[in-house]
Amino acid sequence: MAVLSKDLPETMISPETGQALRRGVRPFVVTYKGKSITVELPGYYPEHGDEGVHVGDDMAVTDMALRALKEEAEGIPSPATIKRVRQKLKLSQREAGGLLKVGENAFDKYERGLVEPSGPTSQLLRLLDRHPELVNELRQSAV
Repeated sequence: MAVLSKDLPETMISPETGQALRRGVRPFVVTYKGKSITVELPGYYPEHGDEGVHVGDDMAVTDMALRALKEEAEGIPSPATIKRVRQKLKLSQREAGGLLKVGENAFDKYERGLVEPSGPTSQLLRLLDRHPELVNELRQSAV
C-alpha cells in the first residue's frame, strides 16, 4: 500500500494480475438463510471489474453483517447485542461470565466476536434482556 501524495488515493499492485488497484469501497451482498444485507466493502479495486484485495480489517463489515443476519434468523446475539445486554444488567465481563457459568473470559470473547455463545447462553441473554430483574436470582444462586 503506497500513498502517492496527500491528494491522490492509496494504490497497490494486485499480487495476482499485476494491475494497479485503488483504495475504495464497493457494494457487497452478505446472505444467510435467505436473508441479505448489502454492505460497503472497503478494499483495493481495479478501475474496471469487481475483483478486489482486502487487507487488515476490510472484512469486518461483512463479519458484522453476517452476525446481524444470524441474530435475525436464529436468535444468536451479535457482539453488540451481547455488550448492550451486559451493560444493561450493570455487569462487568468477568461478572457476567461467572453468573452465566460460561467462564470469566467468555464475555470478552463474545463481545469481540471471537466466539459465539451457545444456544442456552443465547436464550438466557434474550430472557435477561426482556427481564433484567432476573439477574438478581442469578446473583442469589451464585452465593
